[in-house]
Amino acid sequence: MILRSLRSLAAFMPVALAAQPSAPSPVSAPLRELPWGQLNVLHTTDTHGWHAGHLQEPSFSADWGDYVSFAARMKEEADRKGVDVILVDTGDRVEGNGLYDGSKPKGNYTYDIFKQQEIDVICSGNHELYKKHTADNEYLKTAPNFKGNYLASNIDIIDPKTKERVPLGARYRKFTTKNQGIRVLAFGFLFDFTGNYNNTFVQKVAETIEEKWFQDAIRDKELDLILVTGHVGLRDDSTGDAYTSIYKTIRGVRWDMPIQFVGGHTHIRDYRTFDSKAYGIESGRYLETIGFASIDGLKTKKAEKSAASLRFDRRYIDNNLFSYHHHTGLNESTFPTDQGRNTSKLIREAREALDLDRLHGCAPQDFWVNRAPYPSDESMFTWLQEHVLPDVIVDEKRSEVPRLAIINTGAMRFDIFKGPFTKDTAYSVSPFTGGFRYFPDVPYSAASKVLDLLNNGSPVLEQGDPRLRSWMLAPPEQLSRTGVNAFAGVAPQVQDSHLGIKQQQPLGKPELTPGYTTKDDLGEDGDDTLHSEIKFYKVPNCVQAEIGFPAGEEKPESVDLVFMDFIQPWVILALLFAGQDCKAEDVMTYMDGESMTRLLVSWIEENWSKDC
Repeated sequence: MILRSLRSLAAFMPVALAAQPSAPSPVSAPLRELPWGQLNVLHTTDTHGWHAGHLQEPSFSADWGDYVSFAARMKEEADRKGVDVILVDTGDRVEGNGLYDGSKPKGNYTYDIFKQQEIDVICSGNHELYKKHTADNEYLKTAPNFKGNYLASNIDIIDPKTKERVPLGARYRKFTTKNQGIRVLAFGFLFDFTGNYNNTFVQKVAETIEEKWFQDAIRDKELDLILVTGHVGLRDDSTGDAYTSIYKTIRGVRWDMPIQFVGGHTHIRDYRTFDSKAYGIESGRYLETIGFASIDGLKTKKAEKSAASLRFDRRYIDNNLFSYHHHTGLNESTFPTDQGRNTSKLIREAREALDLDRLHGCAPQDFWVNRAPYPSDESMFTWLQEHVLPDVIVDEKRSEVPRLAIINTGAMRFDIFKGPFTKDTAYSVSPFTGGFRYFPDVPYSAASKVLDLLNNGSPVLEQGDPRLRSWMLAPPEQLSRTGVNAFAGVAPQVQDSHLGIKQQQPLGKPELTPGYTTKDDLGEDGDDTLHSEIKFYKVPNCVQAEIGFPAGEEKPESVDLVFMDFIQPWVILALLFAGQDCKAEDVMTYMDGESMTRLLVSWIEENWSKDC
């Protein structure tokens, strides 16, 4: 393990400012070097609109413009080394941050911001397909912005103009790298997603890989590498066994072809070994991580004799300027490119136009999605259950009726940090626009069984409808937490309202900041930055608040069963298993469709001071 830090870790002082004015400066830390190879992949995934970076977290405070500069500088270094760098993005670029969700129409600024980066292979995630307008924008904006590089191996769409069913993008592409002349065949898949809007069609992966075009493509003799990208979890326990199926199909035809998988969707850092010539990388979430995957020993026309054995490796780069400067050997004045600066300027102007720094209130403490046990005073869901939901879940027309209010934990996408809670924070924590629904006057004996079925009855519910997978209700980070990769969260390295700068640490053993400590199939040395470990706690699929119940131990005979609209199919199935006859036609709108985001903001404005 090679460790080095900028200027020998002589002093732990703040380094160059991030491009966004309100972003904290990163704190210096010991770093691992990048394991360069013949082919080097820079990977982003599940950015969900976080293109301004993390404005309360120094470890991830670089913005998309900084990444544009980083990629350009890495390509310059590759040219000097005579090797290649390619960029990959594997979807879920929308929904989850004020920069995307705060505009009307949504994404009014982010499509132009995102296209400033040159990406060699890009594909869709599931979030691009939930709604008609996001799917249309993927077809009319993102795909043309990356024309020829946008891949959709198993997605079709209804063309908004011609009304014909067409591929969302090219099924695959073949290209040759600039310096090494590596002949690459690339695909772009989505897992077997069933929640898409009806203007799109997601073909099952197992069916796609049996089609003639795919079988012909993998039999191409003029290849040095197959690159399988997709919005697909690397492990079979998350989004099915899509990548295992693709791997087995390719291996059945090309037993010794090097294969690089690039995944997404589960919001984690991970690296999987398929065999000695096939590996996969996944690179986290929310622009916290830039994945770096390298391959050395490839046999190409320029290198007829391969190395004694192929070498695959990886790094997970913390998205901040300290890491960027170190890995490029540059500094605050030499690192930025004109394109990067211009992109950061676009982001600043968009944030100002959207008034994303508008203050709603000051959080009195941290509230965690997965970094605190549930129930506990530090848990986001205990806070919602005990304080927020009882105050905000009330329909004036039904205010006298006792009610059970259920929300799924996956609807809360990010932590709340002590300090300013802004318009941007609201979208980061609760970005989804869906409202609330209810079944009126449900016998308590049946309604009281629903929560347990949602949290513990997944085999029963999935038997009733295989499409209703329980993991869809919980935070995505929980999908793959059963194997080798122990989750490590991210710490807000901010103390009170000022940066928590730690100065003059001992040179021998510097104090580590909390952060990612990833364990994957290659070991524990994948993270570029050394951090202290953060604990991860699983949370239930859903939480529930009892509202308007009689005093004492007495339970009402019947209740209004209120729930977020996203979980309606699960609630209906759970009620049926609880012995209550119901159907979708019986569901009614609650509170005139108020969204969780608006309710959360209204509660904060009424209950938290604005004196941070």
